[in-house]
Amino acid sequence: MTRKLPDFPWDSLADHAARARAHPGGVVDLSIGTPVDPVPDVVRRALGAVADLPGYPTTHGTRALREAVVGALARRYGVDGLDPVAVLPTIGSKELVAWLPTLLGLGPGDVVAFPALAYPTYEVGVKLAGATPVRLADGEPPPEGTRLLWLNSPSNPTGRVRSASSLARAVADAREVGAVVASDECYLSLPWTASPVSVLRPEVSGGRLDGLLAVHSLSKSSNLAGYRAGFVTGDPALVASLLEVRKHAGMIVPRPVQEAMTAALTDDAHVAEQRERYRARRDLLLPALTKAGFAVDHSEAGLYLWSTRDEPAWDTVAWLAERGVLAAPGTFYGPTGDRHVRIALTATDERMATAVERLTT
Repeated sequence: MTRKLPDFPWDSLADHAARARAHPGGVVDLSIGTPVDPVPDVVRRALGAVADLPGYPTTHGTRALREAVVGALARRYGVDGLDPVAVLPTIGSKELVAWLPTLLGLGPGDVVAFPALAYPTYEVGVKLAGATPVRLADGEPPPEGTRLLWLNSPSNPTGRVRSASSLARAVADAREVGAVVASDECYLSLPWTASPVSVLRPEVSGGRLDGLLAVHSLSKSSNLAGYRAGFVTGDPALVASLLEVRKHAGMIVPRPVQEAMTAALTDDAHVAEQRERYRARRDLLLPALTKAGFAVDHSEAGLYLWSTRDEPAWDTVAWLAERGVLAAPGTFYGPTGDRHVRIALTATDERMATAVERLTT
């Protein structure tokens, strides 16, 4: 392969994972934000009801799915006025993140900018396209030549929530240099001490959708990580161009998954129930970390506690592994994460109680 990709970060955790697994009582794996709670009944029923569909699904998704997206964004996040035509289902959100620069036609000489601490797949997508990655400090505008700017609030890994005015400034800066804005909003359903907003809200967008894309996932809100269920919406012209490429490339969400997504997006009760599960786990883990000598920064929303013992990140990973707890070093997300670890809330109640006991005794 001509493009050198970074090593897959979690492969480097193997030795620490083995040490954590060797702990009496087993490992509490808080390194990856993978759901552990049941898929909602309403979703499973919808999936099973369309098992006998031998024909090809449509890349654009069913109209019912696209209307369900529009309705859910309005009810849950106050995003009004979207056209169902400008909704496109994706095979989870990671697939779109990795391929968006390529789908937009970016390549050598183009800059893709993203936060200094960021989901690693942003950089992978830039390298797949052969473009140039640039990490931006908080509030730093994208440089000339930027064709795509990633925003992420609530942030993975830090849980930081940007205000509407901060996001609006970022959108204005991107428009000034002619960049598309892609807002990764996969954690929007999990607010704790701050209220995140979508880039599609008028106080952020300025009442215009041109150049804006919002990327969403049902993995966290509906426990559908195994279904690979996500979508992108925003600027109708951009969504139409993505649809054309994806039709040629066969990037299609399976029809039963489309039906499951429709059910999940129509029902808000299970989203609220899952949010309360995570809130309860956060309420247990946060004071335990504090008691164990950690400081927890940001973490106003989302699935993670951005934590530090004021030492190199890998030393903290080792300290936790000795206690049978596995976390991700902040260096996975950028050089400035070298003194933090990302600790996920994604463990069962029993495993979370075990982690708390190990941290506080």
